[in-house]
Amino acid sequence: MTDQDTHLVLERLLRLRDRREPLVAQIAEWVGAGIIEGRLEPGQDLNSVDLSRRFDTSRTPVREALMLLEQEGLVEMKARRRPRVAAPSPQDIRDIYQVRKNLLSMLAALLVERAGDEEIAELRTRVERMRKLADDGDVDGYFWSHVTLQERMTEIVGNATLKQILDSLALRTLMLRHLSLTRAGRLAYSVDDQERLLRAVEERDGELAAVLIAGATVRAQRAVEEQMEQDAAGRVRGLARRRRTAS
Repeated sequence: MTDQDTHLVLERLLRLRDRREPLVAQIAEWVGAGIIEGRLEPGQDLNSVDLSRRFDTSRTPVREALMLLEQEGLVEMKARRRPRVAAPSPQDIRDIYQVRKNLLSMLAALLVERAGDEEIAELRTRVERMRKLADDGDVDGYFWSHVTLQERMTEIVGNATLKQILDSLALRTLMLRHLSLTRAGRLAYSVDDQERLLRAVEERDGELAAVLIAGATVRAQRAVEEQMEQDAAGRVRGLARRRRTAS
């Protein structure tokens, strides 16, 4: 997965081609990728002054970019407070994954019904590349390859309404999907899930494909919840250490 591929995914999901101000799009893409890939953490302040210096601009394009990301659920902006990275609640996560599980089950069943042999062969090639990325421990490369794999599946299925609904959830789930893959052992589990799913598609077993992708989605949700709990515990321990040092 190249930086250009990442750019194209975010450009489409954020509808950056519709923006007349290239700098707003550039800032939105940089901040959005940072949030999704975990360089900017949930709850972290987004300093408009620092961002304007980074992009050598006034604060106006920065604010417009952050407002765009707020509309997509990646940033929180409240009166008299600095903008910050959105921090989904446990209930938000459960709700998102419940909807996502059912949508992806429908996608898998339709894929079995509508994919041609050449398209399935293309998906096989993509999954084989993902296996190599997983074996190499390349979390970011694997993650974006997984994103484009599912996007390609929606294109093959050709259900515009299903694609529109998945796209509306995409940016809110990308951060969570990336977080799930940072958990120890998750890359191997994830690529195993993709290979099992593809075998079911190759065997034209729509019912099995739907069950497999639902199970993979539940496991991803569990990994997100466990990783967030671990990260929160780490922050508490870090705060306690700083307090002991200060005293």
